[in-house]
Amino acid sequence: MALKKLNSGILELDIHGMNAYQAKTCIDGVLKKADRSIYRIRIIHGYRGGTALKEMVYQEYQGHPKVIRLEGGWNEGTTDVVLREL
Repeated sequence: MALKKLNSGILELDIHGMNAYQAKTCIDGVLKKADRSIYRIRIIHGYRGGTALKEMVYQEYQGHPKVIRLEGGWNEGTTDVVLREL
């Protein structure tokens, strides 16, 4: 797992190479630890190797209590998890 802070309020989480269980565990951990300073988590799941991780993100986190909405990223391999409006 690669986690880095892009700028004020955005975390980037790379879940390439993980299975769905490992990815969900990482995302859950980041969501649990995210404080009010974080308003968006950009998940890099990739798309060339298939869409299983992207589908898992949408199935598991659409309607999650901490998540306002999910947004497709600027490319097909990312999804933004919006925790609050800026």
